[in-house]
Amino acid sequence: MTTVLTETGEFEEPDATVSGEALWLSSRRAEEATGWVAKAEGMCKADICVPLPPGREQEFTLASRVNLAALWRHMGQPVAHSDRGHVWVLAASARDRSAALGSLEAPNFTLPDVSGRPHSLSDYRGKKVFLVTWASW
Repeated sequence: MTTVLTETGEFEEPDATVSGEALWLSSRRAEEATGWVAKAEGMCKADICVPLPPGREQEFTLASRVNLAALWRHMGQPVAHSDRGHVWVLAASARDRSAALGSLEAPNFTLPDVSGRPHSLSDYRGKKVFLVTWASW
């Protein structure tokens, strides 16, 4: 079992293959974990496509599998993994994080109110919001 941590969450990958610095997932699981999908243009997420280096396509995609670690490094994003390779982190670059912080736009999240009804921050974009938190410790 391999655990992959991304900006969108934590994913347990029973069929992941780890080989040195490579993290191979099925195309379907790679898309679920990261949003990136292999296409003729390269690796794509929504309207953005990253071309793969000519002649090196097999470093990134092979049959129906994707090497997410190679893709992340190719895009200049940080990759870290445990010594045994059972936990991987595919993170955003410092440049991307800095831009997000500079935008002063909080990331979206959803929390329940006292009666259990969920509220997402994105539901209140453009409105003033007063958010109160509390912890017993």
